[in-house]
Amino acid sequence: MIACRFLLAAVFAIAFAGKVRGRAAFDEFVSSIVVLEVLPRRVSVAAAHALLAAEAAAVLLLALPWTVPLGFVAAVGTLAVLTGGILAALRRGRQAPCRCFGASVTPLGRVHVVRNLVLATLGGVGLVAWITAGASTPHPAGVALALVAAGVGALLVVRLDDLMELFTV
Repeated sequence: MIACRFLLAAVFAIAFAGKVRGRAAFDEFVSSIVVLEVLPRRVSVAAAHALLAAEAAAVLLLALPWTVPLGFVAAVGTLAVLTGGILAALRRGRQAPCRCFGASVTPLGRVHVVRNLVLATLGGVGLVAWITAGASTPHPAGVALALVAAGVGALLVVRLDDLMELFTV
């Protein structure tokens, strides 16, 4: 549960930071949503803002101990919407750079769908683990191991486009 919680929080925090790191980064992110033509232009711009709010909410909800279950639900819901948007764009033959973490120019594709499904699954696993763990106190060594695993997992997710390029060239 701890690894799932912190992995998702880190991924959403990095995604949020990558999109708002500067005006140009935010404009590129909004443009990538508009270019996909999943929604009308005005709605796409609003959806981009809503996505930022959803990412921030997921991070905050996962960070606060008393809202962790809602954080998992927010993360899974956000990932479901993102995955649906990617699939709709792919079905229409639309491509745009994955601005998921701000800077990538790799077009959205099936690998991003799989990435989101894996993250959503981790959100579900984390929620079930939270429910079944109850008020038990984790061992400090287990917490440390979970945090290391979450950090490595988040790094792999954030650098996925680079890793895919490395192994497909």
